[in-house]
Amino acid sequence: MSNGNFYESFEVLYRKVTECPIKNLQAACFQMIYVISGNGHLVINGNRLPYRPANLMLLNSNDDHSFDIPSPAEFLLIRFNREYLKENRWKTADHLESLLYYSTHLSGCVINNKADSLLVKSIVDSIRLEIANLNDYDEDLLSNFVNALIVIAARNILRLKPQNVQLNADQRLFDIINYVQTNIYFPEKIRAATISEAFSISETYLGSYFKKQGGETIRHFISNYKLRLIEHRLRFSSMRINEIVSEFGFSDESHLNKFFKKHKKMSLSAFKKQIKLQGNFEKNPAQQFDQAVNV
Repeated sequence: MSNGNFYESFEVLYRKVTECPIKNLQAACFQMIYVISGNGHLVINGNRLPYRPANLMLLNSNDDHSFDIPSPAEFLLIRFNREYLKENRWKTADHLESLLYYSTHLSGCVINNKADSLLVKSIVDSIRLEIANLNDYDEDLLSNFVNALIVIAARNILRLKPQNVQLNADQRLFDIINYVQTNIYFPEKIRAATISEAFSISETYLGSYFKKQGGETIRHFISNYKLRLIEHRLRFSSMRINEIVSEFGFSDESHLNKFFKKHKKMSLSAFKKQIKLQGNFEKNPAQQFDQAVNV
């Protein structure tokens, strides 16, 4: 049994399966998978993670993934590509930035509070009703439902710890991370000396503390986070380079290009060319899913 709705830049499908419904895709898109019923394991990037009903999982095109399904299970599958992200006018880009930054560091379900879990279930139930009844204007309504799920997932992702954070890390580390993310657009506020003053600790201790608790230096964390946001601007917005320079407080375009090339190992122009080439090879997501889904 299966049904679904396909559109130019996003798709929503319901699947009841007894074996892996999804195989690896090289498409430049995101996938959200909601577990309606059943228990098993998601194997992602070599890690075997359990899933159970009410789990919402996020995958992107770089993830090597498969499902181990020992008994019948039901999934709601949602996929959206770059065009979908570009077409929608988001009130804030933070949820997209967080998806890009954290999606490859997640472990299983991305929902981490009960209220959001209940809200997601309600949205999923509404989506299933829409695709089952094929109501008028279902495309617009389904798009709004998908957008709601993106925002809910993103705000939960923002609460998740980075990949290398120690299991027993204390709250102050997360406060520092939140401070950095909030002030990433203000270079003077994310200098080690300023952060040290904000948290009443010495600059030397800040470095050793963040490295021990977070698994990486604070400079590395700040650079990587800023890099991901800049990549997001280049991929999903129409911002000019000089606008990105201004937003992140670089002195000029040369300064931004030097920073980008140091961490990305390619120039801004080379990266933009790569994005364009990837876009030319991107297929229709519905066609890709038809080729990859086994039911």
